Amino acid sequence: MTLIAFLSVAPVIEGSMSGEVAKAVAALEDFGVSYETTPMGTIIETDDPDELFAAAQAAHQAVDADRVETFLKIDDKRTTAQQASEKVEAVEQHLGHEARSDPE
Repeated sequence: MTLIAFLSVAPVIEGSMSGEVAKAVAALEDFGVSYETTPMGTIIETDDPDELFAAAQAAHQAVDADRVETFLKIDDKRTTAQQASEKVEAVEQHLGHEARSDPE
């Protein structure tokens, strides 16, 4: 089993959210999950659903704001093991190139 999740935790505040988002990302380090932060959220990979939900909860609670919005999307492949990078590679095979533009 492989769980690949997209987690976005953001305080509803004026100005930069980066300091509070950093607290949410740092909270993930206390759990047995792999993660990669992107500009729009964090990709989390684990084989343990309890660990995933606990990590997401910790990230949510780490943000210090009067209002916090959290979005969690989970791809739960129960019969196969697949990493997030493999999903991107499959798309790139169809494209015939990397799944990103090269602006000039």
